[in-house]
Amino acid sequence: MTATSIELTGPSRGLLAVLRHSMPRDEFFAGLYILGCANGLLGRVFLGLNSGGILGVDISVIVLLACFAGISTILQEDRDAIRSTDLVVGGLFLILVTLPIFSLSWVAITGLSLYILFFANGGSARRRGALILLALTVPMLWSSLLFRFFTAPILKIDASLAAWILGTERVGSTFRFADGSGYVIVLPPCSSFANMSLAFLCFVTITQWAKHQWGPMDILWSLLACISVIAVNVTRIALMGLSPWHHDLIHNEWGDMVVNFIILGLTVGFSLLGARRELFSRA
Repeated sequence: MTATSIELTGPSRGLLAVLRHSMPRDEFFAGLYILGCANGLLGRVFLGLNSGGILGVDISVIVLLACFAGISTILQEDRDAIRSTDLVVGGLFLILVTLPIFSLSWVAITGLSLYILFFANGGSARRRGALILLALTVPMLWSSLLFRFFTAPILKIDASLAAWILGTERVGSTFRFADGSGYVIVLPPCSSFANMSLAFLCFVTITQWAKHQWGPMDILWSLLACISVIAVNVTRIALMGLSPWHHDLIHNEWGDMVVNFIILGLTVGFSLLGARRELFSRA
């Protein structure tokens, strides 16, 4: 029985030994993250191309920054050896990524990040990188799933705020033009919810990349980043509600670009304020 046990465990030990000598633990984790992020983003590109051509591809610069920051931060960690549980988690990760459902890549990244945070954190760099990549899954998967369940009340909030600014009435997710010529419908792409999840991701990415230690004031800065997104987006919707002419003037690619740049600037600005102590100390 002893000889049989050695024969059965020999190959698995051999595989673990080969992997331990071929790459450090953090390169193993980083490789999995690169595969998962690439597959998840590729699915988003395909979805955008199918829905609206090249202009339909919607990948925020904040998402790309989070991918780079999270993976590069993990590679800063101490070079400890791969463990047997890492291989099990890695195998499950690869199964989810190779399935023909791109959103499962973000589920795999969520699971790997939680595994690192609770069972394989090792040091601060690995933990910070895993936290950034866990936050990345919020706008890429979890917020969209939550939005599908609560689409109606979320759109009603945007419509109510716009109607309050204009002093007009709201009916469901619509509100009356200020000139009384009709109603504006708030559609899902116009909601503030998606950009709020990106603001959250931006704050986590910048503060963790800067090695910032979170404190009570970070709640204020993160809330200001999210509130600024709501304020800008609702103001845009309200301006579109002045009249059909204003609606056509603002509701186009150029209007979207201007609003996105303003939101990006405010989001990054409040995130930099949250990490200002660490950033300015390096200057």
